[in-house]
Order: sequence, then C-alpha cells, then structure tokens
Amino acid sequence: MVLLKLAMRSVGRNVRRSILTSLAMVLGLALLVFSRSLAEGAYDEMIDSGVRMGSGHIAIQNPEYLTSRKLEHRLEEEVVNLASEMTQDVLKESLVTWVPRLAVDGLASSTAAAVPVRIEGVDPDRERTFSNIEGQLQDGRYLEVGDRLHAYIGTELAQRLDVQVGNRFVLTAQTATGDVEGQLVRVAGIFQMGIPEVDQSLIHIPIDTAREWLHTPGAASTLAFLLKGAELTDIGVETLQLKLENERKIRVLGWQESSPELAAAIRLDSTGNYIFHSILLAIIALAILNAVMISVLGRRREFGVLQAMGLTGVETGFVVFLEGLFLTFTSGVAGISAGLLFTWGLFREGLDFSIFMEDGLEFGGQIMEPIIIPRFSVEQILISTLVILSIGTISSLSPACVHPSWMSLKL
Repeated sequence: MVLLKLAMRSVGRNVRRSILTSLAMVLGLALLVFSRSLAEGAYDEMIDSGVRMGSGHIAIQNPEYLTSRKLEHRLEEEVVNLASEMTQDVLKESLVTWVPRLAVDGLASSTAAAVPVRIEGVDPDRERTFSNIEGQLQDGRYLEVGDRLHAYIGTELAQRLDVQVGNRFVLTAQTATGDVEGQLVRVAGIFQMGIPEVDQSLIHIPIDTAREWLHTPGAASTLAFLLKGAELTDIGVETLQLKLENERKIRVLGWQESSPELAAAIRLDSTGNYIFHSILLAIIALAILNAVMISVLGRRREFGVLQAMGLTGVETGFVVFLEGLFLTFTSGVAGISAGLLFTWGLFREGLDFSIFMEDGLEFGGQIMEPIIIPRFSVEQILISTLVILSIGTISSLSPACVHPSWMSLKL
C-alpha cells in the first residue's frame, strides 16, 4: 500500500509528463477503437452485399456444381423439396428468407450482336426481398409474378445488344436433354450494378420460364438461404450437414466456400488492418516505455532518498512499475471510452463515403454501399483492453526490472 501511494504521488508530481503520456495513449486507443469498429462494419456490409447477390450465407447445391457450374449438376425437384423443407425447419430461428435459382451459361442474340451471358431463373417475389438487384434499376421494372417471357438485364449488355425496355431478343442454351434451344424474351428492365462482369453478362428471367425452356421441372442449381447475421453461418452449416449427411446428392456450403473471392478479399483486407493496428499498438508501447524510462533516468536523487528511507532496489523498481501500470490502466479506460463515444456519438447512423465512391465500391467482386455503419462487439472491446493492459504491464516492467541493477552502479 505504501509503494502504491508513492507511485501515485510520483504521477501527481510530474503532471506534465503524465498528461503528455496519457494523451498519446488515449488518442492512439481512440483511433484503434474507431478504425476497428469501422472495419468490422465494413466487413458486415461486404458480406451482406456479397451473400445477397451470391448464394446466401448458406447454399445447398449438387456436390459437383461449385466447380462445374453446369446445368447437368442441378438439384432435381424431389431434392429441392426435401432440402428446402428441412433447411427451413432447422434454420427457422435464424432464417430471414431463401430463394431457388436455376442458372445456365448461354448466348443472348439480337439483330446487333450475340453476347455470352449467365442466365438465372429466379422467383421474382423471393428475389426482391433477398437480393438488392431491384434497387439498381435504371429503366423499366424488375420481374413480377405472372411474367413469363420477360428479362432483367444489365446496362452494358443492353448497349451491346442495342435493346431497350420493351425490345425482344433471343436466349440460347443447352437444355437438360442435350439439345440447344432458344427462348424469345422481352426486356422488362435494365439495371446497373457497377461491376462490368455483372452488367454485361447477368440476366434474370422467371424461374418457371427457365424450367420449362431447359426441361428441368421443379429443379434448381442453388438454394440460397439468408440468415440474420453472418456469425450464424458456421453453426447453421454444421447442423444442416448432420441432418443431410445421408443425402449424397446434396452439399451444404457456407458463404466462405460459395463466394471464395469475397472471403479471400476480406482475409486480405483484415490482414492489412491487423498490421496497421499492430503498428499503432507498438507506438503506444513505445510511449509507455519512453515515459517510464525518462521517469527512471531523471529521478536519481529521488530514488536515492527512497533507498535511504529503507526501500530496497526491488521495491524502488516496483514503484516505477506501478506508475507505468497506473498510467496504462487510466489511459486505457479513457482511450477506449473516448473511442466508443466518438464513434457512436458521431457515426451511429453510418459514415458516408459517397464523396469518394459515387458509384459504390467494388470489393471482392461485389458492390458495397457507400454508407458504412461502425459495429462494436464485446469481444473486440475485451481484446483491445487486454492487449493494452498486457502492453502496459510489459512496457512498465522492463525499466523496473533493469532499475535495481542500474541503481547499484549509479548511486
């Protein structure tokens, strides 16, 4: 208790040094909390956009479909019914919605050009609540229930085919029978995602039309399931795999497997963030170490008085350690609190990056919305707190351990 009082008095006597050290730590920690919460919010937005345009948080496919992307590796009607019913039952607490999709590579032809395309048969009502493709509408409308010979196409594809809303063109693809057949469709609407590969190749048509044209009644290439949060994916996949382990024609995939480009992009960006945060933590550690070392080197007379009063070298070193630990703890709490208050107080409605990316930001093959809402997590706050306390303890302990031997030589 006496040593703690001596440490507190030392901090109070050197107000300027203590304030400068604490200020550096508080600013560093506030920046750490802000950048980390912003990164977590950005990842949430990336994943949400990616799974909505992709195969959902959880996808059910034929075991061969992910690598082949061919119509022959589809889910037949009885498998679709079994998988959809069982999945809805298993995921009912975490499921938001789900969609069936029947996809095939084909050719879109008009009097102006012939363009290779990716044709997706979709359920208009379900797709409207699942994906955000209707929100990218530029002209016309999205598909509706009752549409039969309508198509929703990208702006670049419309330009290459030289078609507008209301114009007709022909889709050609290999059907389930092995024959190449055509389907005449009319442009219902034109969208712009901002990703060239999507805008020039993706076509949505009603799934009933696709099934009839391709001779695949009730079939689907993918059953995509949207959950309440990406963190529910792993447990959902594990549970479904156990339930469907005897179904050899079914494979359950998490979004990391069904959208590998997005998962790889997030891992790469996350690595860069960890490097940045490590550098920031190293700077904070140096600030603590610098403050404690200056405290040691500039207080020879004070330490001499303490030892003359009966303190041993180890006890004197422990006083130095307590000073650094006190600064670390108080600055850590203040820094994390300041970061939380700053981020939540100013940006709880989201941080608008539209000035930097008017058409959205492409990331991992997906378009992110320009407004990013920071996300806090208890895990993030606890880890940041523990890391700071560990850094402060080690940084404060180093000069304290060196101090007794140094004192014996210098005093």
